[in-house]
Amino acid sequence: MPDAGRPHGGSNRCGGRGARPSGSAGSDRLGSVRGVTLPSADELRSSAEQALRRCGVDLDAIAGDRPVTSPVNGQPIGSLRWQDAAEVDVVVARAGEAFRSWRTVPAPVRGALVRRLGELLREHKQDLATLVSLEVGKISSEAAGEVQEMIDICEFAVGLSRQLYGRTISSERPGHRLMETWHPLGVVGVISAFNFPVAVWSWNTALALVCGDPVVWKPSELAPLSALASAALLDRAAAETGAPEGLSQVLVGGPEIGEALVEHRGIALLSATGSTRMGRAVGPRVADRFGRSLLELGGNNAAVVTPSADLDLTTRGIVFSAAGTAGQRCTTMRRVLAHEDVIDEVTERVAAAYRRLPIGSPVGEGTLVGPLIGRRAFDAMQAALEEARAQGGEVVVGGGRRHADEAPDAYYVEPAVVRMPGQTDVVRRETFAPILYVLPYRTLDEAIALNNDVPQGLSSSIFTGDHAEAERFLAADGSDCGIVNVNIGTSGAEIGGAFGGEKETGGGRESGSDAWKSYMRRATNTINYSGELPLAQGVTFTV
Repeated sequence: MPDAGRPHGGSNRCGGRGARPSGSAGSDRLGSVRGVTLPSADELRSSAEQALRRCGVDLDAIAGDRPVTSPVNGQPIGSLRWQDAAEVDVVVARAGEAFRSWRTVPAPVRGALVRRLGELLREHKQDLATLVSLEVGKISSEAAGEVQEMIDICEFAVGLSRQLYGRTISSERPGHRLMETWHPLGVVGVISAFNFPVAVWSWNTALALVCGDPVVWKPSELAPLSALASAALLDRAAAETGAPEGLSQVLVGGPEIGEALVEHRGIALLSATGSTRMGRAVGPRVADRFGRSLLELGGNNAAVVTPSADLDLTTRGIVFSAAGTAGQRCTTMRRVLAHEDVIDEVTERVAAAYRRLPIGSPVGEGTLVGPLIGRRAFDAMQAALEEARAQGGEVVVGGGRRHADEAPDAYYVEPAVVRMPGQTDVVRRETFAPILYVLPYRTLDEAIALNNDVPQGLSSSIFTGDHAEAERFLAADGSDCGIVNVNIGTSGAEIGGAFGGEKETGGGRESGSDAWKSYMRRATNTINYSGELPLAQGVTFTV
């Protein structure tokens, strides 16, 4: 889930030029209420501390001089001690020791740890959701939804703990049996991004633990509090179930931590979410030491809207997919490919819905659009809008900044709809912000070609009432994305469906029915029960 960062899963990708001022043209028409009161720094800090304590975090033990800033108001809500790269060796060694005992524990018994983690997550759902909202700006329901994903993957992984199946394979040699077996792999390194600060860790950790692997986690430096709270709950679960120490460890720090994990030969699998740029740095370096990597990178997702589409349903699907989380999801809808017969109505409907979107504090009642993660994300958005205009685009609605007077260090924006003449360079390049490009097509083949003509291949969708059109979009010569939906937006796959994409999205798959195989090694066994020694392929070798 990309935050377009470096190998550490850090801050939002950026570029930056100037910004439209708060209250710019079109702002008054959008749903934010002028004069909305944002929570004070003291209120946010108090909420964060209470949530951390309830999750079992020792605040004195983690205290340091590195501020944790909330995008809600741009002010610090805590300070932590950062670890350095020198600590990576110690942490990985401890995880390796835990692996040597954990791998021999029967998988269903390992599942008991994950079951207890799921119970604790359910008990502390609101605490974790609060921390997610405060650290990354997700509105309350989306933050709670992310924690629900954590609970869901625990339930899923517990079931998988009794289904780590091999298979019997037919042998050409009489009196022989050939079989496939699966064994724990080793220490798993997880580098997560800010936009899903806890769900990504849980996807990897729940599966890794039932597969017999310890986890070392490098969270985004933008969301360390959520990480520490999640890890504290797992530590409690481990203590209550008698699991060995060192199964779960968190490294809070800067990019050097992520780089050390990437290079460390004690990390058997490196799972990383972030930008394509990050993936290009991580993938070859892990491969160079013959390690495994699981990469989930950029999106640039599109929806095709056909003349037969239910436009009420379509509008709802587009608005949530494009504006939810202030456009900072890996599955955010970036492009609408609308048939020329319906593009005007689709654009008008979406723009009208955008004007009604309440923009404000993510922990405020009724808010649907919270803040961007920070200044660099805002600058990148403004630069992309300028580039779109230069390439013939028209900003139909949005793009301005909100609440700058009340919170000059926070970056609330109006989600933008931009009508484009075609798929220009700026459309093909993903900007991690709430910009929705709308462009026309004439034939379904043309729409499919436009959908596929971007470097990324995560999620796609088609809105249609025509069964043949839907099947064509799902076919081998249809969408080339890892997730392909019909009459729903560019959502991610639910737990049980393999989340991930193709092309520059990295090809990794998490949380699906056979995703556990990424966390295990496969062996082939040949068992001879015949008392003879026939050779395969007709080979004779008599001595």
